[in-house]
Amino acid sequence: MTSLALPLDAALPSRARSRSAIVAAPMGERTDEELMRAYVGGDEAAFRELFARYAPIVYGMTRRHLKDEELAREITQQTFFKLHGARNDFRLDSKLRPWLLTIAMNLVREHWRKKKRRKHVDLDVERQQAPQAERSRLELAERALHVRAALEKLPPTQREVIELHWFQERPYREVAEIVGSTEGAVRVRAHRAYTKLKELLKEIAG
Repeated sequence: MTSLALPLDAALPSRARSRSAIVAAPMGERTDEELMRAYVGGDEAAFRELFARYAPIVYGMTRRHLKDEELAREITQQTFFKLHGARNDFRLDSKLRPWLLTIAMNLVREHWRKKKRRKHVDLDVERQQAPQAERSRLELAERALHVRAALEKLPPTQREVIELHWFQERPYREVAEIVGSTEGAVRVRAHRAYTKLKELLKEIAG
């Protein structure tokens, strides 16, 4: 692919239409991941289908965070340019939605950083109780290996929440939006994941 054309006008509502007019394109028969694999393989039609499927979702999410229609359109376009540029980095055994929406939210965060209006994220009880590394460099490295090994043993849905909440320091509200769940369900999933992670770390550390 030498160029990337994003049909924003076709995928998003006109400026005169209300937010309620945003409707995603029909899902079709292929999953997001099947489309992404085809797109990585050079299928431009697969990209267009992904764009039609997710542009309204990305636009709606960024508009809620930015409170600016034009800026949300710009971030939506940048998100898919980023996806295009990083398409070969996508793990083909991963879920597309969290990966794509994380790109979008990173762009939103970058916007606020430039405006010096980045929001402070409070750490809740589970975050505070997340496993802490020791101070020496050797112990830090060993602890990181233990954490990674423990994470690999968690169910994918729990590992996904841990990575977004703990490592990327995202609030539960944002994690829920990225993974397509409710904040309450994500909090429950995270609590179980942190509890299991501590047990696994104890086993690994011996």
